Amino acid sequence: MVSIVVFGILLAAAVIWFARNMQKIRRNILLGQDIDRSDRPADRWKTMLLVAIGQQKMITRPVAAIFHIFLYVGFVIINLEVMEIVLDGILGTHRLFAGLGSLYYALIASFEVLALLVLLGCVVFLVRRNVINLKRLSSRELAGWPRSDANFILIIEILLMGAFLFMNAADGVLMSFSLFDSSPDLSHYKHAALAVFGENARPGTPHYFPVSQWLTGMLPNNINTLILIERSCWWFHIVGILAFLNYLPYSKHFHILLSFPNVYYSNLNQKGSFNNLESVTREVKLMMDPSLPPPPADAAPSRFGAKDVPDLNWVQLMNAYTCTECGRCTSVCPANQTGKLLSPRKIMMDTRDRMEDMGKVMDANKGTWVDDGKALLGDYILPEEVWACTTCNACTEACPVNIDPLSIIVDLRRYLVMEQSAAPASLNMMFTNLENNGAPWQFSQADRLNWAQEN
Repeated sequence: MVSIVVFGILLAAAVIWFARNMQKIRRNILLGQDIDRSDRPADRWKTMLLVAIGQQKMITRPVAAIFHIFLYVGFVIINLEVMEIVLDGILGTHRLFAGLGSLYYALIASFEVLALLVLLGCVVFLVRRNVINLKRLSSRELAGWPRSDANFILIIEILLMGAFLFMNAADGVLMSFSLFDSSPDLSHYKHAALAVFGENARPGTPHYFPVSQWLTGMLPNNINTLILIERSCWWFHIVGILAFLNYLPYSKHFHILLSFPNVYYSNLNQKGSFNNLESVTREVKLMMDPSLPPPPADAAPSRFGAKDVPDLNWVQLMNAYTCTECGRCTSVCPANQTGKLLSPRKIMMDTRDRMEDMGKVMDANKGTWVDDGKALLGDYILPEEVWACTTCNACTEACPVNIDPLSIIVDLRRYLVMEQSAAPASLNMMFTNLENNGAPWQFSQADRLNWAQEN
C-alpha cells in the first residue's frame, strides 16, 4: 500500500508538472501571429506519414539514419511496456499483462531486442559527438549547455535501457526460483511465470528472456538481493521515464513530441517563395483606393517584417521549439561553408531562446508582458547573419522535420529594409534602380534596348 501511494504521488506530480510546462510552451508559441495552415489536409497527413513517421528525409545520411531509427522505433514501442509498469504501480500488481501468455513473451522479447539496439545507437551517437567530433555536432553555437544537453539525453537513455534489461534479468531468475520455492515473497513472480509460460515453466530454468538472460551471470543467487535489484531497477526505470518526460520541455529533444504537428503544419507550397505581407497589401490598397476605410485610430501601427518574436507567425515559433539542433541545415548552408556568420541552426536556437526569455518575463509579471528592452533582431540575431543568407533554401530542404529557417530570415530582412532602411549599400542601389528605372540596372527604360541597336 505504501508503494502504491508513493507511486501515485510521483505520477500525479510528474503529469501536473508536464502539463504546466506544456501550457507555458503553448503560450509562448501563440505569441506569434496567426496563420492558416488548414488547407490540403490529405497532403498534410501524407507528408506527416512520410517525413515524421517514415523518417523519409533522414535517409540522406544513412549511418545517422540507421541508428536514429533504432532510437525512434525503440522509444515508440518500448513505451508500450511503460503502460504495464504504470498500471502495476497504481494497482500494486506485478506484470499485469502476463496473462497474454506467449504473446506477452513475444512482446517482452521484442522490447529487449529494441532496448539493445537503443543502447547501441546511443553509444554510437556519443562517440560521434565526443570522440569523432563531427563538424556539424561541434560548432560554436553548441558550446556549453546545447552540447551537454545532447550528451545528457543519450546517457539518460542508456541508463533507462540498462535498468530495463537488469530488471528483466533479475525478474527472470526470480520467476525461475519461484517454481520450487514457496516463499510468500516470490508468489507474484510465480504467478507471472505460470501466466506467461504455463506448462513450459520448469523449476531450475535459469532465465526466460532472450537478451537479459546474458546479464544473469552478473547477479547474485540470494533471493532477497535479487528482489532488491529487481525492485530498484523497476523504480529507477519508471521514475527515470517520468523525469525524462519533464526534462523534454527544457531540452532540444522536445522534437520527440512536436515533430509530428510541426511536419503536419509545414509549408506545402513551393519552398522559398515569398508571400505578400498583409500590412503592405493594406497600405497599397489604401493608396490606390482612398475611399477604403482607414484602420481604427486606436489600432497599433502595422509592422513591416519581423523585429521580435511576436512579429513572426506561430508556425515559425513551433519550428524553433521543434529544432533538434542536428545541424543538417548549417552543414549545407553555402554562406556558412564560406566562413560567414550565418548558421540556420543558430537562427532557430536564438528564436527559441528569445521565446523562453519572453516567457520568463511574463511569468515574473503574472502572465503580463513587460518590455524588457530586448528584441530578437539585434540582441539575439545580428543583421550580419541575416544578410549573409543567399536564400538558396538548402537549409529548409535538408531539415528532417521540415523546419523553415529561411522564412524567419526573410521576415527579419523585411524589417531591416522596410522599417529601418538598413539594407547594404549594394541593395540600396538596386532598390533605387528599381524605383527609378523599373529594373535592377542603372539604365533608364528608354535605353533598355540599346544593346539590340548596336548589333
